[in-house]
Amino acid sequence: MSVWGDIMQFRLKDLLAKDQTVIVNEQLDVSKLFSNRQDVIKTGPLHINLTLTPVGEEVEVKGNLEIDMELACSRCLEPTHTHSIIPFAEQFRPASSEEISEDEDEEENDVVLITDDRLDLTPYVEEYVQLFMPFAPLCKEDCEGLCPQCGSNRNEQSCQCSNERIDPRLEALKDFFKE
Repeated sequence: MSVWGDIMQFRLKDLLAKDQTVIVNEQLDVSKLFSNRQDVIKTGPLHINLTLTPVGEEVEVKGNLEIDMELACSRCLEPTHTHSIIPFAEQFRPASSEEISEDEDEEENDVVLITDDRLDLTPYVEEYVQLFMPFAPLCKEDCEGLCPQCGSNRNEQSCQCSNERIDPRLEALKDFFKE
C-alpha cells in the first residue's frame, strides 16, 4: 500500500541512457503509513534526500531519510520525541529474460532486478522507514516504567505495592515456615 503518488517513480531506461545523477529532495507526509500503529503518536514529514546515479547497467540509489516522530515510551507509555536519520542504499538493474525465469529469492546479489521499465522507490523507502523504527523507545534512559500491580507511573510517584515476586510454582510453599 503506497501512501504517495508517483513522485518516487522513474523510468529505468531513461536514467541509464542520460548517464546523469538525479537528485530527489522531497518532503512527504507518512502519517498514513503508521495509522494502524498504536505506539506511534505523531509523525512529522519524511525528508527524502537521495541521489540516483547510473553505474554501468545499474542505478545506484544512496542518501538519507530523516523523520521526527512522537512515540509511546516502551516502559511508561509517555510520549517521547525521536529524530531518526536513516541511511538508504540500494542498487537496481533491468532484469534480463534469463534472470526473470530464475528463482528471484536467491540472495547472491544485492542488486534489485526490475522486470519492467518503471523504478518505483516508494516500497523501498517505506520499508526502510519501518525497519529503522526504534524497537523500544524510551522517554529517558533510566525510565522506571509503570507499576505492574497498580499501574502508576514510577517516574512521577512511588507506590506502596510489593515488589516481591514469587514463582507461581512455589507460591504454596511461602507459608511453610510461618507459625
